Amino acid sequence: MLELRNISYEVSDEKAENKEILKNINLTIDDHFVAITGPNGGGKSTLAKMIAGIIKPTEGQILLDGEDITELGITERARKGISFAFQQPVHFKGLTVKDLITLAAGRTMSVTEICDILSEVGLCAREYIDREINASLSGGELKRIEIAMIFARGTKLSIFDEPEAGIDLWSFNSLIHVFEKMRDEINGTILIISHQEKILEIADKIIVIADGQIDKIGGKDEILPQLLYTTKTCQTLSDKQ
Repeated sequence: MLELRNISYEVSDEKAENKEILKNINLTIDDHFVAITGPNGGGKSTLAKMIAGIIKPTEGQILLDGEDITELGITERARKGISFAFQQPVHFKGLTVKDLITLAAGRTMSVTEICDILSEVGLCAREYIDREINASLSGGELKRIEIAMIFARGTKLSIFDEPEAGIDLWSFNSLIHVFEKMRDEINGTILIISHQEKILEIADKIIVIADGQIDKIGGKDEILPQLLYTTKTCQTLSDKQ
């Protein structure tokens, strides 16, 4: 279980003025599949990076299973069981898919085990296991490999920051199936930052963040209709202008 207590985050702009990005966030994340959504610039990605340990809050505490991890960086939090998948997956020149998944697992893995994990994310093991992680791989392929790494690690909390960014519609639809499998097969919590309705539809809980604060929180049956109504209303008003 992840707890955020009175989390705030400020940065200084070019005029040396403080800008508050997150404002007194109090949140408990203990559902299996959680989606965070909201307007651009509302603080969603900042919150995800803060949970992962990339940045630290100006104020407040972050607890994982009751342990205060506020001062721990991304490496220490990874050891505690938190994984973070970037919007743009990192290239690892010289490493093969097999190498990367083995490193992620932190133990020696058989070829059969690695092939099984690649199959879980919809990749043909025979074609990918010895591929080098370089520019020859598409954005969709890289994101599936990154998800395979998280499968291999078996983390308590897996964070995805807008996984739909930079991939085509076919790859996105394929990723939806992968996330559905993760929801069904991974024991830990999956936390996804996304605007996409298809991702929100498979979430157990939806958290809406706007202007650095929690605007709404609840089950998808409660929150999703409100979001869709708001979106359609805004589109109608825009069309009339």
